[in-house]
Amino acid sequence: MKYVCPVCGYVYDDEQERIPFSELSDDWKCPLCQAPKSSFQTDEPAPVIQPEIIPDEHRKLTPGQLAGLCTNLARACEKQYRSEEADLFAKLAEYFSAVCPPAEDESVWKLAEMLKEDIQAYPGTRAVCDAYEDRGAARSLVWGEKVTRMLEALVQRYLEEGDTMLEGTEIWLCTACGFVWIGDTPPELCPVCKVPSWKFEKIEGRNAR
Repeated sequence: MKYVCPVCGYVYDDEQERIPFSELSDDWKCPLCQAPKSSFQTDEPAPVIQPEIIPDEHRKLTPGQLAGLCTNLARACEKQYRSEEADLFAKLAEYFSAVCPPAEDESVWKLAEMLKEDIQAYPGTRAVCDAYEDRGAARSLVWGEKVTRMLEALVQRYLEEGDTMLEGTEIWLCTACGFVWIGDTPPELCPVCKVPSWKFEKIEGRNAR
């Protein structure tokens, strides 16, 4: 049996490893991206999910969603060396962030709940992309799902370990795809999008609730 990391794609093959996957300790983590053992999936094909029709009232984006969208568009423009467009999208992201109402519940528990909901929504969203043969959107979903699963794993780990999880270490963010790495130095290559370590930024002034 083969077990696949949903974040970086690392494969643990029982036939090639000395220890069967089922016998690994519960705190074992992916050697490439630190995803927990519990998040690994078998290599069996996923069931086909029919696309869901999205009601019109769900098509409107909130200020927070617009801020995230504009931030991503600004980064995309930067990669294409379109500095003027990148600056305009950055200003839009700043505006929408400023008018975004405060969250009613900013707890880590609420964040964990929201991440789980996002993960559950990916299969249906991916089915819509396949139905419309939108390869660009489907590709973005691949990275999005990997990073979301990674964030959900980190949040669950924080709920179990608390602030001790962050003691004596650093937090690094991949500026290309959003992957988060906890360690003294960033990885040589991002496990998700494969950009080099210099694309990572160290997160300063962190404060968890």
